[in-house]
Amino acid sequence: MSFFIQSLFVVIPIFSFLIIIEEITSRFIGKKVNHAMDVVSSLSSGVTNITKDGLKFSIVIVSYSFFLQHLEVFKLEPLWASVFLAIMVQDFSGYWLHRLNHRVNVFWNRHVIHHSSEEFNLSCALRQSISETVHFGAVLLIPAAFFGVPAKIFAFLGPIHLFMQFWYHTKLINKMGWLEKIIVTPSHHRVHHAINSEYIDKNYGQIFIIWDKLFGTYQPELINVKPIFGVLRPVMTWNPVIINYKHLWQLIQDAYHTKKLWDKIRIWFMPTGWRPKDVVLNYPISSIKDPYQQKKYATETSYPFIFWSFIQLKVSVLLMFHFFTVIHLQNSLWNYSYGALILFHVFSFTSALDRKKYSITTEFIKMIAIFGLLLKQEFLWFGLDIKYGHWLLAYSFISISLTSYFHKDLKTKLTHQV
Repeated sequence: MSFFIQSLFVVIPIFSFLIIIEEITSRFIGKKVNHAMDVVSSLSSGVTNITKDGLKFSIVIVSYSFFLQHLEVFKLEPLWASVFLAIMVQDFSGYWLHRLNHRVNVFWNRHVIHHSSEEFNLSCALRQSISETVHFGAVLLIPAAFFGVPAKIFAFLGPIHLFMQFWYHTKLINKMGWLEKIIVTPSHHRVHHAINSEYIDKNYGQIFIIWDKLFGTYQPELINVKPIFGVLRPVMTWNPVIINYKHLWQLIQDAYHTKKLWDKIRIWFMPTGWRPKDVVLNYPISSIKDPYQQKKYATETSYPFIFWSFIQLKVSVLLMFHFFTVIHLQNSLWNYSYGALILFHVFSFTSALDRKKYSITTEFIKMIAIFGLLLKQEFLWFGLDIKYGHWLLAYSFISISLTSYFHKDLKTKLTHQV
């Protein structure tokens, strides 16, 4: 089991505890920071991202080990010096990759999921990509390779560097004095997530804010400019799988519809949001012109439906944890089958959050898939006792039944309201 997967068994309970503390604190001080459906969507996105990473479903164009083997000219000693250099190089790399994801059309698809929430809270920190499958960031680690920083340091540092970016996704912490000059704080990151013209495309730093100050992308949070969160082209869905590929689908459509060959090629590498003139004219899409007139996405809910949605989320988390306990014990085919089921489960129940009628169909497909996998394993669900197989099958039947019930019930209530 990799260090990354092992660490998840520690950090996920910690993150969950902190999210609960944030909610309790916000209620105590009377400052609303969470929206139930948004939280379910955010945490579901985290499940999809972690599941994808556990499968190692990605392509590495060039690895750090390759550069280390061919470019090492000096062995930096002692160990603490290598660790310090690795931290600085990792964060420098993170700044530029983050900036690239924001500023280039095709790369924005890898990052839009993280900015898709119209709230700003600890749970939205877990909105991470499943569409980021091609990795080339090792190019930016070349300075560390020159000094012979071992690859295993980055193997441990990578997850830690990622987890350290969780805490500053909150509205409950104000400016932090002298720390504002050194590290990324909640105030800095609120600016980064905001769509106000004063704030957009600023503060790309991940741990240290010094990179933004060095490269001209720093913007402090202004007292008289309240951050408005989200993206300029609202995603209008709670489904993290759809969000992950929505921008890419728009680029594909624009590249197809535009008449000029040059526009078909350059659209992928132009600044984020750029569209050919003929496409803008003939195929307009909605976007936010005035952030202060933002209307947040919302769907019809009820307390029982919210409770059921959190149960669906809990099932996905339990399946994910079990998946990680067996991933090293079975072949790739079984791993991809299990991983695909978890992703499809998330797609299905978040479609229900969107009030999509096809969520009933996806629940039926999920039930058939669970039955098929159980049948193939003689009802021993990936090594678990047969009783768990029976429980899972019963759950899949309950899931489709309640999804159908809530779809009709909320539709009726909505009709009565109208």
